[in-house]
Amino acid sequence: MSDNVTILGAGLAGSEAALQLADRGFRVRLVEMRPGTPTPVHATGACAELVCSNSLKSTKPESAAGMLKAELEALGSHLLAAAYRHAVPAGGALAVDREAFARDVTARIEGHPLVDLVRGEAESLAEAARGADALVVATGPLTSGALAADLARVAGAGHLAFYDAAAPIVMADSLDGGRLFRQSRYEDGSDGAGDYLNAPFTHEEYEAFAAELVAAERVVLRDFETRELFQACQPIEEIARKGLDAPRFGPLKPVGLTDPRTGRRPWAALQLRAEDAHGSCYNLVGFQTNLTFPEQRRVFRLIPGLEQAEFARICVMHRNTFLDAPRLLDANLRLTAPGAAALGAPVFVAGQLAGTEGYCEALRSGLHAALAVAAELSGSDLPPLPCETAFGALLAYATSPETKDYQPMHVNFGIMEPLAERVRNKRDRYAAYAARGAEALAAYRALLVARGLMPGGPATCADAPAAGPSQGASRA
Repeated sequence: MSDNVTILGAGLAGSEAALQLADRGFRVRLVEMRPGTPTPVHATGACAELVCSNSLKSTKPESAAGMLKAELEALGSHLLAAAYRHAVPAGGALAVDREAFARDVTARIEGHPLVDLVRGEAESLAEAARGADALVVATGPLTSGALAADLARVAGAGHLAFYDAAAPIVMADSLDGGRLFRQSRYEDGSDGAGDYLNAPFTHEEYEAFAAELVAAERVVLRDFETRELFQACQPIEEIARKGLDAPRFGPLKPVGLTDPRTGRRPWAALQLRAEDAHGSCYNLVGFQTNLTFPEQRRVFRLIPGLEQAEFARICVMHRNTFLDAPRLLDANLRLTAPGAAALGAPVFVAGQLAGTEGYCEALRSGLHAALAVAAELSGSDLPPLPCETAFGALLAYATSPETKDYQPMHVNFGIMEPLAERVRNKRDRYAAYAARGAEALAAYRALLVARGLMPGGPATCADAPAAGPSQGASRA
């Protein structure tokens, strides 16, 4: 094929889209502004750098996140395969060594003969579309100011913003091993097994910590920055302001844990998850914050076991940009705003910029955009994505004009079509959703193969370890 596709952004969605299109014979120009133009949270210029959590969520087949991984595997996601290659223990979740993962993806991008990785900032959609047969915009939540302004001009009033944060990371050798205990929720931790470290609070310790958390000095945000705080990444101090016990029902919930020192469930508990395969540093799960840097160090060292904690990363709140997908995108993630017609090439949007939230959601949207571009340029029709699949349900919700006040969302069972027959037991109901989704996905994949948009043969996750999704994440 001689068609040329330009992709803006070498994050998760852009990298996945680039490899998918190159595999189908398209020449891809992948434009990434880093490291020349940095962002507040990226540390490198690597492709697919993870800047918040290192977890890609649950691998349980009967969970919405597990369903999404099954879809990615069936459709041959390159980046999901890379995630499994660099998995670190995380209970029933898939978490990765973020540096190894990014190096792997970057090497595959740079080594593909049909992908040209261009370093530089794109400031105009029209300029990026010049000479391209299709344009994919996957610049993510930290789209540069110039490109965001141009996108706002093209998209009109549907351009919105929210605020996000990357949780702190502490060095493992600075933690108090005598106070922390290792256990995954609802697992027997008597043998010291488990993929999480847990910092248990007594009632008194918790209340003292909560009081300091609420009183601590915060970074002062401008008024417009406080109106669009994304609900899934609320700062821990904002959660605490909703009530003394609010964190105990959120990031500090103690359910499923037993403190080996007391033989009882702690009053509250912070979980820490390994950031790399060697366990040299740990992420404070759910501890996004807007506290000043000195206050983060002071207050978080009040957590039992973290009294001498050394911080490898302090939390930084940053601006996230996304489109109002229900008004601006169709079911193929094509930009339908009136201003898009003048750009000279069809424009598709993928990743968080498209209004979805989550790492695997970004991978899947990049893959979906790649299929849509391939169909467009080959003169084929992309079959409709069944709403019974996890991403199909999210896409239907995100692109429905009936969706009001849209905020970025993960895949979840709440937006899926109800089952034909009511299932009262939640576990059985979720399993039924997964079974129905798998059947719909198989039919969808068969249509892709028939239309020449997907290689034939069995559905496999290229280069994934033989253990598949259970690798590094076998315990639920």
